[in-house]
Amino acid sequence: MENTGRVEFTREMKKEYTILTPNMAPIHFELIKNVLESFGYKIELLRTTGREIVDEGLKYVHNDTCYPALLSIGQLMHALHSGRYDLHKVALIMTQTGGGCRASNYIHLLRKALRKDGLDFIPVISLNLSGLESNSGFKITLPLLRRAIAALTYGDLLMLLKNQVKPYETTPGASDQLVRDWILRLTKLFEENRAFTQREVHAYFDEITRSFAELPQERGPKTRVGIVGEIYVKYSPLANNGLEEFLFQQGCEVMTPGIVGFMIFKVDNRLEDIRLYGGSSAKKQVCTLLKWYFTKFEADLIAAVKKYPQFVAPSPYSHLKELAGKVIGYGCKMGEGWLLTAEMMELIENGYENVVCTQPFGCLPNHIVGKGMIRKVKSLYPRANIVPIDYDPSATKVNQENRIKLMLAVAGE
Repeated sequence: MENTGRVEFTREMKKEYTILTPNMAPIHFELIKNVLESFGYKIELLRTTGREIVDEGLKYVHNDTCYPALLSIGQLMHALHSGRYDLHKVALIMTQTGGGCRASNYIHLLRKALRKDGLDFIPVISLNLSGLESNSGFKITLPLLRRAIAALTYGDLLMLLKNQVKPYETTPGASDQLVRDWILRLTKLFEENRAFTQREVHAYFDEITRSFAELPQERGPKTRVGIVGEIYVKYSPLANNGLEEFLFQQGCEVMTPGIVGFMIFKVDNRLEDIRLYGGSSAKKQVCTLLKWYFTKFEADLIAAVKKYPQFVAPSPYSHLKELAGKVIGYGCKMGEGWLLTAEMMELIENGYENVVCTQPFGCLPNHIVGKGMIRKVKSLYPRANIVPIDYDPSATKVNQENRIKLMLAVAGE
């Protein structure tokens, strides 16, 4: 144990401890979990939903704190109280960005919650690339990082294609089943030390896209809806009350921007900081290399989707940055920053003129770059139909869905 009172996750623990992780993006996190398991970690991805998670979170997290913190900590504490785990053989993991966003403090809020319950002997692992905390039993090595980046891009592609096929599939559930099949197949390939180099990823992107294009579909007019917002609430069905599923039930086609663009944005911000304020050349080299690496995957994904005219390919990060520059400064980069505004603009350009902007309670950047930019975006795109929806412990699902239905009624007109 360190002098901070932090319990370290040791090498010995790696052999027998189960690491619990909150769920955010179901497809992406399933793939990442499987990657970690192939490196010898025992990982359990929590899939619990329902009001009890919110109530659990409210016991430990001040209700002025952002909603994603409340939910992810609520999900972990709910799991510890479920009786399903040996509390002396369990660890928790959470991402930590190290930026100005309050997400950097989730780790400390979680430890505080454990302390309150007398469970502070449970190790909490910080998953970060900023050198914030280290654990001898959990290391982000280069081979692990390469597979994780590949897993994220596969997740982006599977999410994109599923959303564009699901409303038109002639066999209900076929696209969901195809996603599950690909997760199993990619996991097996990762275990065999395959499917993560750029050449292999390029080939599998083509194969995945073809498999979705070949599913029997009946194309017809659908209302196209884009989803933007704070990263956790945008992807997590727990946080957004199953928003994608609800939109499918309303007969919509959905587009949710991928995670890779967000990763490029984070790396690019570091480069922007070095350009403005100076910094080590080593850090600049690492960030430049990472940006190049992500951008290459992004280009391959776009190229694979563009081969099929029935699919809409996302725009490259460079184009989003160009769009944002018309309306907002690049210094506005806390949380999702200017990228959120750019995503709204890009969705509208690509034919998804109806946009749901998911606003979690307590996320200040989001209210500025999301809700705060709607008027500006509409002045550039008069056909834009954007609705900001608040997600917090007291917001009711029926109220949220009624506001979305109102937006869809406007779209219908």
